[in-house]
Amino acid sequence: MFGNIGWGELVILLVAALVILGPDRLPGAISWVSKSIRQVKDYANGASQQLKDELGTDFEDLRKPLADLNQLRGMTPRAVITKHLLDGDDSIFKNPVEDTFKGKPFDAKPKSSGGPTPQAGAVSMSKDAPKLAAGDTPPIDADAT
Repeated sequence: MFGNIGWGELVILLVAALVILGPDRLPGAISWVSKSIRQVKDYANGASQQLKDELGTDFEDLRKPLADLNQLRGMTPRAVITKHLLDGDDSIFKNPVEDTFKGKPFDAKPKSSGGPTPQAGAVSMSKDAPKLAAGDTPPIDADAT
């Protein structure tokens, strides 16, 4: 019931209750609220137990679609795609670059190997890519652009 109320809000409520009710009536009010909450929980548990007793196996038949619906409510689009279209294999969503560098610190300064330094803006795509001389333009694939 109070799952979405944090400690800060709870402290503010207690201070407000202390100001409104005063120190004399606050303990009585807190005990009344706790008894009321406990009584409501007991009524809810009793009602569900009474339904189980009266309906028997039909009660479980009613609960299963509701449980499935609650499970669907909690699913994200990514989880739905993974479960139904990819049979639970979520490797398509994993980023190989992120997995490669996970846990390794990023060093913005290139390490000097004694060789020529790359020009500003120069990008090397792979080891097999042809090296371009200074001033050359890279080849353009018209179908890719």
